[in-house]
Amino acid sequence: MTVAVAMAVARILVVDDDRLFCRSTAALLRADGYEVESASNGHEAVDRLRRAHFDLMLLDVKMPGTDGIGVLEAIRLWGNGIPVLMISGMGTIGDAVRALHVGADDFLTKPVEPDVLSARVGELLERRPTTGSVGDDASRLASRGGMVGRSPRMRALFDAIRQVAATDATVLITGETGTGKELAAAAVHRASARRDEPFVAVDCGALSDGLLESELFGHVKGAFTGAVRDKVGLFESAGGGTIFLDEIGGVSFALQQRLLRVLQEREVTRVGAVRPSKVDVRVIAATNRDLRGEVQAGRFREDLFYRLNVFPLMLPPLRERREDVPLLVEHALVVLSRQRTASACCSPFAMRLLRSYDWPGNVRELFAVVESASIRAGDRRIEAQHLAAELRGVESHDAPRYRAGSDDVPERDVIVAALDEADGALNRAATLLGMGRTTLWRKLKAYGIDVHDHGGESSISGPALLA
Repeated sequence: MTVAVAMAVARILVVDDDRLFCRSTAALLRADGYEVESASNGHEAVDRLRRAHFDLMLLDVKMPGTDGIGVLEAIRLWGNGIPVLMISGMGTIGDAVRALHVGADDFLTKPVEPDVLSARVGELLERRPTTGSVGDDASRLASRGGMVGRSPRMRALFDAIRQVAATDATVLITGETGTGKELAAAAVHRASARRDEPFVAVDCGALSDGLLESELFGHVKGAFTGAVRDKVGLFESAGGGTIFLDEIGGVSFALQQRLLRVLQEREVTRVGAVRPSKVDVRVIAATNRDLRGEVQAGRFREDLFYRLNVFPLMLPPLRERREDVPLLVEHALVVLSRQRTASACCSPFAMRLLRSYDWPGNVRELFAVVESASIRAGDRRIEAQHLAAELRGVESHDAPRYRAGSDDVPERDVIVAALDEADGALNRAATLLGMGRTTLWRKLKAYGIDVHDHGGESSISGPALLA
């Protein structure tokens, strides 16, 4: 019964230039209860994938223009993880190996028996991930809040969020600036039993000690000059819910003592008051400092550190989860499209540049870069020239634009991207790559890149023409 329900809602895209095969396969899959659409070439397939969600794609290897391998390379490059079943009418072991190497999930050779096709499709759909970044409630909540990722580091983080959200334990979130510490705190709150109560965020580093004390704990009338009425503090305002103390590492020793009492006794005393008040609030703190080092240096109370560090969450910097960059770019473009007309996608080379950048400002910097590039691109796709100079590696007007063979960008990909930006002009591509035309020709032959030279201008085929 469960399988039947999954089949009824699954959407499948069949991509093949053989119209008879498309029609017969679509009829078979519809009879199995799936929703099916078809495309006759690579460009049409990519366009459909950009406009709608599909749960599985059946993709022919041999097609005119860009073949199935090129389509697969393109969609994997811009972060689409749709399961793909490759199908070939002239299948060889080499075709199968190449397809699986670039990201196919399975491979079949025509003619395909209907029962075999139905079974393979069912297996792939059963293995597909559910909605959300990693398929559990915490990850879906985190994704809706702006935390996006499928990398092992992010999967582990989402699992940890799910575990701690089921408790009332105090959480300490650490990580570099821009990694999304407040988003992680909000994800813990939304996945917890306190989700319907307030989530109060406080930037402890933005306020002076006196003002922060009054904001957190409240005050009574006449407690100090200007206290003309009683004020409820943020701990009390967050009653029943969660309070998020960002930049906790910067608060003074005196204030640290008051925070320790809240965690130990679950009560607050307003400034100028005599009697404390009980509070029911979960505390999540965050810092980009090394609190253990701060304790050793005598700048942070050891007892408070242990009270805060009950359940630590470490957010990885973006440079350590580069595989999530395409997902983050796609998410940023979706957010921007809700605010205004924005680019729908990135070119393959622009995405490679974004993946190879070190991102010192992490996710926050990436969103700013994507927004800036989207403004420059208008309603067109984002190209390399729309990115800031530091992302393109531009050092001077005479310096080679692209560095081939780096750890993050394979030489073949860089050459294809340079040809793409140069519109196939070999002299221009060679200049961008910092190599001679003869050397470039030799590398094109070695890598099997399809280039046709016509009076100094060349055209290329493959994924560079797609995403």
